[in-house]
Amino acid sequence: MAAAAFPTPIDGSSSATIPLLTPYKMGHFDLSHRIVLAPLTRNRSYNNVPQPHAAVYYSQRATKGGFLITEATGVSDTAQGYPHTPGIWTKEHVEAWKPIVDAVHQKGGIFFVQLWHVGRVSTYDMQPNGQPPISSTDKGITPGIDGGDWAPPKRLTLDEIPGIVNDFRLAAKNAIEAGFDGVEIHGANGYIIEQFLKDKVNDRTDIYGGSMENRARFALEIVEAVANEIGSNRVGIRLSPYTDFMESIDSNPDALGLYMANALNDFDLLYIHVIEPRVSGARVIEGSEDEVPHKLLPMRKAFKNTFIAAGGYNRNKGNRAIADGYADLIAYGRVFLANPDLPKRYEIDAALNKYDRSTFYIKDPVLGYTDYPFLE
Repeated sequence: MAAAAFPTPIDGSSSATIPLLTPYKMGHFDLSHRIVLAPLTRNRSYNNVPQPHAAVYYSQRATKGGFLITEATGVSDTAQGYPHTPGIWTKEHVEAWKPIVDAVHQKGGIFFVQLWHVGRVSTYDMQPNGQPPISSTDKGITPGIDGGDWAPPKRLTLDEIPGIVNDFRLAAKNAIEAGFDGVEIHGANGYIIEQFLKDKVNDRTDIYGGSMENRARFALEIVEAVANEIGSNRVGIRLSPYTDFMESIDSNPDALGLYMANALNDFDLLYIHVIEPRVSGARVIEGSEDEVPHKLLPMRKAFKNTFIAAGGYNRNKGNRAIADGYADLIAYGRVFLANPDLPKRYEIDAALNKYDRSTFYIKDPVLGYTDYPFLE
């Protein structure tokens, strides 16, 4: 793919020479740069209710025309697998999100919520009435994987699947009521959508199993329901065909990724957000300083709207990916977590704060959350 031509930044600054700092039009959204806050679970939404400290956290990372995606946010009471993750299925959740969204909008940011259902990545005590978690399958995850003693799941019946699809639709409706600019459907990282998509998990013999078309049916039904509810120009999806997180593996990830990229074109989605093969859960296989593997290039070429790449990117790799036309936007996780002013640091090539993994998932409303220093 030919190298992209970059216009002068909206503010007329000299960052035209820095691909990550060039503006981009994503549908009807005018982005001032190409650096995206990736969705990052932080476990600080007590009892699934977003808290006021989240307004500080997200607004710290917001810039005028910058694009932020929330941490994974549950669509129902059965969607839970980890403590103190936010929800968006009740009126209380909607009201709690409103000031957080307002804080980002006051900084000029564009803010999407990531809609999530964990499926079988759960335990009895995380489920309503201590029931089994739900999935495409009744095969459980090996106990102890990622530190959890995951409960054996219950296979969803054909009659139950439309209810889960509807949970995503209602969550998307709630997101717009809360003021979000749009939603990202979490179709990655071994959670419920991948439990249908990937053939090493999905062992169904009905219309949701077997062929790639059947395994993709659940994901595409969710996409269709959400797009019909709020408009496809407000909907993205995150995919990770190459990852093996939570024992969610596909025998032909190249074909699966390409199939999904082509199928999603039918819905005219705003974007797809794809995780690089070098990432699996919290593990990242580091390459050279400026290596861009181009493994996602077939998906990028197939999908007709915005393409976001994520996983193991630094400043050099991000600039290279944009300059090569490999991606339109680059999502940053841990480095953005630790550097709330990451776009500014990348603009002037400033030193970065180091992230502290031990504080990623604690309940503290400040430590490792809103206390990372700014340049100024």
